[in-house]
Amino acid sequence: MIKYLGSKRTLIPLIVQVVGELQPTGSVIDLFSGTSRVGHGLKSAGYQVFANDLNTYATTLATCYVAADAEDLAKPAQKIIDELNSLKGCPGYFTQTFCEEARFFQPKNGERVDAMRDWIAERSLDHELKAVLLTSLMEAADRVDSTCGLQMAFLKTWAKRSHQEISLRLPDLLPKATAGKGAAYNLDAAKAARTLSADVAYLDPPYNQHKYLGNYHIWETLVRWDRPDAYGIARKRVDVRQRKSPFNAKRLILDAMKDVVENLDVRHLVVSFSNEGHIKRDEMIALLSSRGDVMVIEKDFKRYVGAQIGIHSPQGKKVGAVSHLRNKEYVFVVPEKNSNYSTPSSLSEPAEAP
Repeated sequence: MIKYLGSKRTLIPLIVQVVGELQPTGSVIDLFSGTSRVGHGLKSAGYQVFANDLNTYATTLATCYVAADAEDLAKPAQKIIDELNSLKGCPGYFTQTFCEEARFFQPKNGERVDAMRDWIAERSLDHELKAVLLTSLMEAADRVDSTCGLQMAFLKTWAKRSHQEISLRLPDLLPKATAGKGAAYNLDAAKAARTLSADVAYLDPPYNQHKYLGNYHIWETLVRWDRPDAYGIARKRVDVRQRKSPFNAKRLILDAMKDVVENLDVRHLVVSFSNEGHIKRDEMIALLSSRGDVMVIEKDFKRYVGAQIGIHSPQGKKVGAVSHLRNKEYVFVVPEKNSNYSTPSSLSEPAEAP
């Protein structure tokens, strides 16, 4: 899967375990699905997953990893992937914008992205099959990019991996979950909370001012293929400036989160949030307590790669110190009221609302 800030890759076993103890079988809403790593993990465990994200690239990933089933799409997708891998490059918008005006990819790979994406656009493909192909293309481009993982900027000198030839692979499709076929939605979180229902909801909202659309604007453009006007050194889509979320605003996020929590039609709730986020631990406990008793699991992690590298000037000189190299991820667990559920004492601690 693509490199992603805030990815829950290392938390997936814990999240699947917690959900399994809350609800051994059934359905789960993944309200802010991102790369769909968590949704994929839950589907693998047999759950019917309803994934949602407002960004189009994330909905595409969810369609591939949650909605699409291997028994239906693995063979036709592999056949097309083999054909796409045989295409010669043809420079277009992607090459000009992200290889010439910016330097995220080597032009040779940008030209092949243009050719493959045009091929997909020119055909009337089944929605889920198209999502599998676009996911394959995103992941292939991600393997030959020249960034630290974010698309806010590119590296001053070419990353070693950028010299490799781009090559598509079949994504890790799963068979249909035993609890039922999953689905992917492209809704605002507040609307999704009022629209979807399930046994469990898993929430992993944006936690600070950094927009995922700005961090991964290339994937949004690659999926939409709308050739938008772009700005700045990173050649971001102009709608990065216009599309705003209350979850990125310190003064709005608490009310936005409260609105979602109060309107979810689920029995149990699991929430991931960082100690670097706009909502503090005690505030989150107080907010979630309206649904029942809250338990908290804390996990310590290295910060993202940019923090490990440090702060540098445009000339490449180190100009500042990073405040910290590790952070905490909180997993808040809220069973339905009057439930006998309790997480293992080795993992969690009961939390009292302030």
